[in-house]
Amino acid sequence: MTEDGPAVRVGEPGPQPVHLLFSEPTRPYGEDPTLDFLVKARGQWVSIETLVRTWDGDGLDTFLSSLAEDFRGWKGARSWRSLERDLTISAEHRPGGYVHLTWGIHDRPPSEEWHFETTTVHAAGEEMRNLAAEFQMFLTSTVG
Repeated sequence: MTEDGPAVRVGEPGPQPVHLLFSEPTRPYGEDPTLDFLVKARGQWVSIETLVRTWDGDGLDTFLSSLAEDFRGWKGARSWRSLERDLTISAEHRPGGYVHLTWGIHDRPPSEEWHFETTTVHAAGEEMRNLAAEFQMFLTSTVG
Protein backbone atom coordinates (compact mmCIF):
# COMPACT_ATOMS: atom_id res chain seq x y z
CA MET A 1 0.00 0.00 0.00
CA THR A 2 1.30 3.49 -0.82
CA GLU A 3 -0.05 6.93 -0.03
CA ASP A 4 -1.74 6.85 -3.44
CA GLY A 5 -3.52 3.53 -2.87
CA PRO A 6 -2.91 -0.19 -3.26
CA ALA A 7 0.57 -1.21 -4.42
CA VAL A 8 2.99 -4.13 -4.43
CA ARG A 9 6.78 -3.72 -4.41
CA VAL A 10 8.97 -6.53 -5.73
CA GLY A 11 12.75 -6.47 -5.36
CA GLU A 12 14.93 -4.21 -3.28
CA PRO A 13 14.79 -0.45 -3.87
CA GLY A 14 18.15 1.22 -4.26
CA PRO A 15 20.59 2.50 -6.85
CA GLN A 16 21.95 -0.85 -8.12
CA PRO A 17 19.14 -3.42 -8.18
CA VAL A 18 16.01 -3.07 -10.23
CA HIS A 19 12.77 -3.06 -8.28
CA LEU A 20 9.21 -3.22 -9.54
CA LEU A 21 6.21 -1.28 -8.33
CA PHE A 22 2.69 -2.38 -9.20
CA SER A 23 0.12 0.34 -8.52
CA GLU A 24 -3.12 2.06 -9.50
CA PRO A 25 -5.39 -0.94 -10.08
CA THR A 26 -8.48 0.33 -11.88
CA ARG A 27 -11.53 -1.06 -13.64
CA PRO A 28 -11.77 1.25 -16.66
CA TYR A 29 -15.20 -0.04 -17.68
CA GLY A 30 -16.94 -0.11 -14.30
CA GLU A 31 -18.25 -3.56 -13.44
CA ASP A 32 -16.58 -5.15 -16.50
CA PRO A 33 -13.86 -7.72 -15.58
CA THR A 34 -11.16 -5.65 -17.31
CA LEU A 35 -8.56 -4.72 -14.69
CA ASP A 36 -5.67 -2.39 -15.50
CA PHE A 37 -2.68 -1.53 -13.35
CA LEU A 38 0.59 0.32 -13.73
CA VAL A 39 3.94 -1.46 -13.47
CA LYS A 40 7.14 0.53 -13.04
CA ALA A 41 10.71 -0.80 -13.16
CA ARG A 42 13.29 1.42 -11.49
CA GLY A 43 17.03 1.06 -11.01
CA GLN A 44 20.30 2.82 -11.72
CA TRP A 45 20.11 2.12 -15.45
CA VAL A 46 16.41 1.75 -16.03
CA SER A 47 13.21 3.71 -15.52
CA ILE A 48 10.22 2.38 -17.43
CA GLU A 49 6.53 2.01 -16.87
CA THR A 50 3.60 0.59 -18.74
CA LEU A 51 -0.08 -0.04 -18.26
CA VAL A 52 -0.93 -3.73 -17.91
CA ARG A 53 -4.37 -4.88 -19.02
CA THR A 54 -5.81 -8.06 -17.49
CA TRP A 55 -9.09 -9.91 -17.42
CA ASP A 56 -9.81 -9.76 -13.68
CA GLY A 57 -6.10 -10.21 -12.89
CA ASP A 58 -5.60 -13.12 -15.31
CA GLY A 59 -4.97 -15.43 -12.34
CA LEU A 60 -1.70 -13.74 -11.34
CA ASP A 61 -2.35 -14.34 -7.64
CA THR A 62 -3.29 -17.98 -8.33
CA PHE A 63 -0.10 -18.47 -10.38
CA LEU A 64 2.04 -17.09 -7.55
CA SER A 65 0.12 -19.18 -4.99
CA SER A 66 0.79 -22.34 -7.00
CA LEU A 67 4.52 -21.56 -6.89
CA ALA A 68 4.35 -21.15 -3.11
CA GLU A 69 2.45 -24.42 -2.67
CA ASP A 70 5.12 -26.28 -4.66
CA PHE A 71 7.88 -25.03 -2.35
CA ARG A 72 9.73 -28.37 -2.68
CA GLY A 73 10.37 -27.52 -6.31
CA TRP A 74 9.50 -28.36 -9.89
CA LYS A 75 11.40 -29.01 -13.10
CA GLY A 76 11.64 -26.47 -15.89
CA ALA A 77 10.03 -23.06 -16.10
CA ARG A 78 6.44 -22.14 -15.37
CA SER A 79 5.03 -19.10 -17.07
CA TRP A 80 2.24 -16.57 -16.81
CA ARG A 81 1.20 -13.70 -19.07
CA SER A 82 -1.30 -10.90 -18.95
CA LEU A 83 -4.20 -10.59 -21.38
CA GLU A 84 -2.31 -8.41 -23.86
CA ARG A 85 1.14 -9.86 -23.06
CA ASP A 86 2.37 -6.55 -21.65
CA LEU A 87 3.53 -8.40 -18.50
CA THR A 88 5.02 -11.90 -18.44
CA ILE A 89 6.55 -13.99 -15.68
CA SER A 90 8.77 -17.04 -15.95
CA ALA A 91 9.38 -18.95 -12.70
CA GLU A 92 12.13 -21.45 -12.01
CA HIS A 93 12.81 -23.34 -8.78
CA ARG A 94 16.53 -23.41 -8.04
CA PRO A 95 18.58 -25.53 -5.66
CA GLY A 96 18.66 -24.20 -2.13
CA GLY A 97 14.94 -23.50 -2.05
CA TYR A 98 14.75 -20.31 -4.09
CA VAL A 99 12.35 -19.23 -6.80
CA HIS A 100 13.70 -17.03 -9.58
CA LEU A 101 10.98 -14.87 -11.13
CA THR A 102 11.84 -13.27 -14.45
CA TRP A 103 9.46 -10.36 -15.02
CA GLY A 104 9.04 -9.23 -18.62
CA ILE A 105 7.58 -5.81 -19.31
CA HIS A 106 6.62 -5.28 -22.93
CA ASP A 107 5.57 -2.33 -25.03
CA ARG A 108 1.85 -2.43 -25.74
CA PRO A 109 0.57 -3.86 -29.01
CA PRO A 110 0.63 -3.13 -31.85
CA SER A 111 4.00 -1.31 -31.75
CA GLU A 112 5.84 -3.70 -29.38
CA GLU A 113 9.03 -1.69 -29.95
CA TRP A 114 10.71 -2.54 -26.64
CA HIS A 115 10.97 -5.31 -24.07
CA PHE A 116 12.56 -5.28 -20.60
CA GLU A 117 13.31 -8.17 -18.24
CA THR A 118 14.56 -8.39 -14.68
CA THR A 119 14.83 -11.31 -12.29
CA THR A 120 13.96 -11.29 -8.60
CA VAL A 121 14.84 -14.09 -6.18
CA HIS A 122 12.45 -15.27 -3.47
CA ALA A 123 12.67 -17.95 -0.80
CA ALA A 124 10.29 -20.80 -1.63
CA GLY A 125 7.37 -21.29 0.72
CA GLU A 126 6.52 -18.46 3.11
CA GLU A 127 8.08 -15.60 1.09
CA MET A 128 6.25 -16.75 -2.03
CA ARG A 129 3.00 -17.14 -0.03
CA ASN A 130 3.38 -13.55 1.18
CA LEU A 131 3.98 -12.30 -2.38
CA ALA A 132 0.91 -14.18 -3.64
CA ALA A 133 -1.19 -12.74 -0.79
CA GLU A 134 0.03 -9.20 -1.55
CA PHE A 135 -1.00 -9.59 -5.19
CA GLN A 136 -4.34 -11.12 -4.22
CA MET A 137 -5.05 -8.09 -2.03
CA PHE A 138 -3.78 -5.71 -4.73
CA LEU A 139 -5.93 -7.23 -7.49
CA THR A 140 -9.10 -7.11 -5.39
CA SER A 141 -8.68 -3.56 -4.04
CA THR A 142 -9.26 -1.50 -7.16
CA VAL A 143 -9.66 2.25 -7.08
CA GLY A 144 -11.81 4.37 -9.33
